[in-house]
Amino acid sequence: MTAQTLPELIIGQNTDPDSLYEAFVAWTDRLEITLYPHQDEAIINILTGAHTIVTTPTGSGKSLIAAAAHFACWATGGRSYYTAPIKALVSEKFFSLVSIFGARNVGMVTGDAAVNAAAPIICCTAEILANIALRDGANAAVDQVVMDEFHFIAEPDRGWAWQVGLSELPRAQMVIMSATLGDVSDLADALQRRSGRSVAVVSGAERPVPLVFRWALTPVHETVEEIVTTHQSPVYIVHSSQGAALERAQSLLSLRLVSTEQRAEIVAALGHFRFAPGFGQTLSKMVRAGIGVHHAGLLPKYRRLVETLAQQGLLKVICGTDTLGVGINVPIRTVLFTQLSKFDGYRQRILKSREFHQIAGRAGRAGFDTVGHVVVQAPEHVIENEKALAKAGDDVKKRRRVQRKKAPDGFVNYSADTFDRLVASVPETLQARMRITPSMLLNLLQRDEDPAESVLRLIDTATEDRDVRRRLRRRAVGLARSLLHAGVIVRRESDSGIRYRLSDDLQDDFALNQPLSAFAMAAVELLDSESGDYQLDVLSIIEATLENPMPVLWQQQFLARGETVAELKADGFDYEERMEILEDVTWPEPLAELLRHAFNAWQPRHPWVSESDLKPKSVVRDMFERAMTFGEYVAFHKVQRSEGLLLRYLSDAYRALRQTVPDRARTDEFDDLVEWLGEVIRITDSSLLDEWEALTDPDRDAAVSSAAITDPSAARRLTANPRALEVMVRNAMFRLVTLIAADNLDALVESTRNDPQPAMTRERWDEALDGYFGEHNEVLLDSDARGPALRMIERTGRMWQVRQILHDPEDNLDWQLWATVDLDACDEEDQLTLHVADFKRID
Repeated sequence: MTAQTLPELIIGQNTDPDSLYEAFVAWTDRLEITLYPHQDEAIINILTGAHTIVTTPTGSGKSLIAAAAHFACWATGGRSYYTAPIKALVSEKFFSLVSIFGARNVGMVTGDAAVNAAAPIICCTAEILANIALRDGANAAVDQVVMDEFHFIAEPDRGWAWQVGLSELPRAQMVIMSATLGDVSDLADALQRRSGRSVAVVSGAERPVPLVFRWALTPVHETVEEIVTTHQSPVYIVHSSQGAALERAQSLLSLRLVSTEQRAEIVAALGHFRFAPGFGQTLSKMVRAGIGVHHAGLLPKYRRLVETLAQQGLLKVICGTDTLGVGINVPIRTVLFTQLSKFDGYRQRILKSREFHQIAGRAGRAGFDTVGHVVVQAPEHVIENEKALAKAGDDVKKRRRVQRKKAPDGFVNYSADTFDRLVASVPETLQARMRITPSMLLNLLQRDEDPAESVLRLIDTATEDRDVRRRLRRRAVGLARSLLHAGVIVRRESDSGIRYRLSDDLQDDFALNQPLSAFAMAAVELLDSESGDYQLDVLSIIEATLENPMPVLWQQQFLARGETVAELKADGFDYEERMEILEDVTWPEPLAELLRHAFNAWQPRHPWVSESDLKPKSVVRDMFERAMTFGEYVAFHKVQRSEGLLLRYLSDAYRALRQTVPDRARTDEFDDLVEWLGEVIRITDSSLLDEWEALTDPDRDAAVSSAAITDPSAARRLTANPRALEVMVRNAMFRLVTLIAADNLDALVESTRNDPQPAMTRERWDEALDGYFGEHNEVLLDSDARGPALRMIERTGRMWQVRQILHDPEDNLDWQLWATVDLDACDEEDQLTLHVADFKRID
């Protein structure tokens, strides 16, 4: 890669299409890249201002076409957007474009965070751009949009975002890209009709790296071993579930996939990367053996690590789900399908043509491989039957006596013929999808035009189906009425007539992120703001509107049922009675009765919410009340495989708390909770933001910049947010109180394991516990116990002194915990470092 960015190479040159073409080709020549004919065709069309639809195979260089598009827009003073369906692809493209255009010219917006959002080139999810289009319409400061993985327009839940971008940004030049678009004639006609701009379709390109397809009748381990030993790795093994991918990766540890020298290279590449306890330690062991795991359940920093190691050619095997089919740039020579069926949320079915080709197309790297390999495993029962027949040899009688295994119940069978049909198939024609949501209406209200006309135009542009139009219009009217009743929208009369606008009482970043956000606003009004649990009850209302993180909830239910069984056994209930009672035991559902009663009263006036339902639960609240860190909570509920899912849930809750709860319903305690949650998320994984911060400081020492990529503390100090730090201190102290209340000596000792010289040894903890429970029967854990009256924090320079008084039943308040917090140590470790000094009776 050249040391100069693309902008630096063309400063002072003309910006007419011919000059820009010459400058871009000169830049590719410096990189020793020769444009393919289809790339040349696409770039010329883009430079002449045409909408350009690029439907060429995976690995045919669409990323370079996108770079040329951004270059053309940047050089002429415009603002361009790159959109993708998933944050991982957005962040990958962000860093790629930074290397081409420089950190100051590229920004990223994903919904969780904004980085350099005023840059002339923005990477974002499709939903982010759709919201901009809804707010500003034709006046949006968007001159060009590069829509990657455009086939997502056919997704039932998310396709609306791609549709909105096309219909509401008539001035913008569209560069549409996907390897699996199918017939695009209708799309091209619609684009030209809406914008008046010519449309070029670039298709029919030959795949630079041809694919070889193979049907495997050997067990997966043998297939993988053969792939590696015949130098067809790296291999991406596609699984139907995250759990199956992890189990496969762990089972492959029995194979020797890397040499001693290769293992040393991996260790060197890891540098100072921090693997958290739990799954992090498992992943550390696997990557050192040349095995990666890649799926949506991983923390972003782990996914990015696997991608980085793979890009450096250090991993032999990556086990994952079909997430890698969504354009992520991981160099793969072989794609191995473990099966040709998947569960789509409703049923088990054979892969569609588009799904198969999207994943298979990841095989083979242009410039590295002369051929890509796609291997599909035959079903296990077929492999076993073939093995038994081979053992019988040519003896007809023996072969006839072979007891053939049948497919397991519920298995959707497929064969070599199924495989051949998929290989020869053409991706299905895309069917665009549209939805109307409350958030969409709020964005449209910010335009300086009649929102009703905007909605009708949006619906009519999206579909020609009269029934669909009618259904979408009814939903839009119903949602508008709901927002009026909730006070989110107000009706105002003016000289120009009746206008609808957002209420002035809402905060600047107000948003309705969930279908039931309007109900949440109404339900908050039912709470007593003077209650000691008010902030937690507001949290429970918000959590009831979020999607269920099922792996966590199943573990909560498992824990609750275990506790119930123990209680029932102690009370003498027999087995049948216990089983009947357990049927009604589920995960914690705070305020469930209140919320369901309120919802039943609210719903008749809002009948269109029947498609949604309340989901009372306690995940963020459970973590807060247990005073646990993210890692402690993951370990407590044994959800190491779903860390990424839990982190996304926390991020959704954080965003909803900030943007849905109106200012009038906020208290200092509520704001403390929100600050705590935001810092938990940042500490858990801020890898992308910290990496960008390292890139944007050219004067930063190289070693520090490198450390910032793998060490969050190098980029942002934990103590920079003292409010969140104080909540962490309070939670940590209360966590110790709960362990004392449980008389849990082992856990108290474990809590000081990171202290190099713990003041509270096992003997001292044991002696103190005996002393306390010799005087008091229990430790109270009520709202007074965690209130400010029983906790003192003295902030003296970079060392805080903390005292926590225990709430005893007699209200004597005569036992106390002492601790210190070293702020420098907190910044160095990027986590709260609490030193417990003493636990004793106050004389």
